Amino acid sequence: MSILSGKKVLLAISAGIAAYKTAYLVRLFIKSGAEVKVIMTPASKDFVTPLTLSTLSKNPVASTFYDKEDENELWNNHVDLGLWADLLLVAPATANTLSKMANGTCDNLVLATYLSVKCPVYFAPAMDLDMYQHSSTKNSIEKLQSFGNILIPATSGELASGLVGEGRMAEPEDIVAFIEKDILSKLPLKGKKVLITAGPTYEAIDPVRFVGNHSSGKMGFEIAKAAASLGAEVTLIAGPTNQQVAHAFIKRIDVVSADEMYKAAHQYYNSTDVAILSAAVADYKPKNTASQKIKKKDAALEIELAPTKDILASLGAQKTTQFLVGFALETTNEIANAKGKLTRKNLDMIVLNSLQDKGAGFATNTNKITIIDKELNEIPFDLKSKSAVAIDIINEILNRIDA
Repeated sequence: MSILSGKKVLLAISAGIAAYKTAYLVRLFIKSGAEVKVIMTPASKDFVTPLTLSTLSKNPVASTFYDKEDENELWNNHVDLGLWADLLLVAPATANTLSKMANGTCDNLVLATYLSVKCPVYFAPAMDLDMYQHSSTKNSIEKLQSFGNILIPATSGELASGLVGEGRMAEPEDIVAFIEKDILSKLPLKGKKVLITAGPTYEAIDPVRFVGNHSSGKMGFEIAKAAASLGAEVTLIAGPTNQQVAHAFIKRIDVVSADEMYKAAHQYYNSTDVAILSAAVADYKPKNTASQKIKKKDAALEIELAPTKDILASLGAQKTTQFLVGFALETTNEIANAKGKLTRKNLDMIVLNSLQDKGAGFATNTNKITIIDKELNEIPFDLKSKSAVAIDIINEILNRIDA
């Protein structure tokens, strides 16, 4: 899966013969997992139809601010489009559109949206040889780059005029690859290996029953997604959970017991840059596991429990260059207990959540945390969705590994 998976791509098409390639471009973005919306200059509809692009993108295509033939039609809000997009791609970007972008001319929906976006802007020029080499075009491109817009260079080849030379829009595959590479190069966790544990562990009593807890694994999975979205190569060791994740940068390893999670964590730890142990590992397991189902009797059943291996402490003991993060779920003396665990297990940071806080803990879509670092600084956060909490955790880690 591509780094573009889940991204919102706004494709702006201007009136050049290369517009025919945008149908393939939309398909490639969709195939990469992106959500695509298309806007067009009115003249570009002479080269490719909105019907084709709306069918491929599965979204309506807009080329004007409103439909003059439908007085009840809502206007196409360029501000909303600009806020929606994670990136804007202008392709093909004709000499006319480049000039308007560079000089702030705003006479159609594409230009109004361009002037409104807050996201990165890519542009792929397409025009004939002499037009591409003209000083005014070069000035437009240089000016746009000075704004922070990102040029996807035109290539050389046969042009619509019959001439052969520079000015041909980059091929759709190359445009997508260019954007992917550019995004990756700017991600703060690019090149970092992150180990994450998530979910509960189940400790077998017999082939049917187990000792476990209510952890859903959602927090750990959200952390894995957040780390991968920032370019990290993630190894996600997951206990029994219904959570799902599909990302090119996430390698999932399923385990059941604390012993299995211990072995998997140690297998990958030496090559890890950041380890985040969010799993709710069982502290105890049955000392003896029955090979057959234990039959119900009227008498009480006694099960002798033995401690499981402490994964977090063992990783803290052998820590070298790794940044090690633990979790603490507490019900009393939360801060004191979390700080004790941080020091005792040689952690760089601990994430505390309390079962006393409504909306925090197991089996919820929200969490309320306090982060404590190695200097025992406390950073409290409000109740948020677990996806937002995951971003907070990753940001706090970035603040410390980049310091």
